[in-house]
Amino acid sequence: MLKCSFVEGPILHRLKYGKGRGQNLAKAVGMKSNKNRNIVDATAGLGYDAFILASLGAKVTLIERSEKIYKLLQDGIAEGILFGGEISKIIGRMNLIFGDSKNILPNLSPEVILIDTMYKDRKKTALVKNDMRLVREIVGPDSDYTELIEVALKFAKNRVVIKQPRYAEPLKDIRQSSHQILGKTIRYDVHMVA
Repeated sequence: MLKCSFVEGPILHRLKYGKGRGQNLAKAVGMKSNKNRNIVDATAGLGYDAFILASLGAKVTLIERSEKIYKLLQDGIAEGILFGGEISKIIGRMNLIFGDSKNILPNLSPEVILIDTMYKDRKKTALVKNDMRLVREIVGPDSDYTELIEVALKFAKNRVVIKQPRYAEPLKDIRQSSHQILGKTIRYDVHMVA
C-alpha cells in the first residue's frame, strides 16, 4: 500500500546521511552555505525532495494535482507534525497546495521551481521502486510536462531545475539547460533565468 511518511523509512536515512547542502539536489537549487531558498516543487509526488530541501532550511511550496497523491501528502504532513521534534520543524517550512502548477505558478513567483518529469521514457528494463511505480499508476502519463516547464521558465525568479534520469535524452522543445548536476542515476538540468 502506498503511503507518504516523513517519520519512517528511506526518507529518514536520506535525512541523516544525505550530505546536507553538499548533495546534488541542494547544489541544483542553489543552496549555498549561507543561502536559503524559496522553492516550489511543482510536481510534489510523495514530497521527499521537498522534505529534504526544507530540512536544509528552504521554504518549500509543494503543488500536487492528483487528488489521491495530495491526500497522501496531507496525511504524511499531519503525521509528521504530530511526531514533533525536528520532523515537525522541517514540515513547518513546507506548504502544500492542491491544483495544477501551470495555473498556480504565475501567482507565486518563487526563486526556484523544481520539476520531476517522473523519469519519462526510461531506457532501463529494471523496475523502478515500488512507491514510484504506484505513484505513476495513480498519476498517469505526464503528457503536459513541456507546458509546465515553459510556465516555470517564465515565472521563476532565479532558476528552474528539471530532475531526470542521468542518461535521459534532452527534453524536446525546451531550451538547453545552463548547466547540469550529474549523480549516479539522476541528472538535474538547471535553467538559470535571472
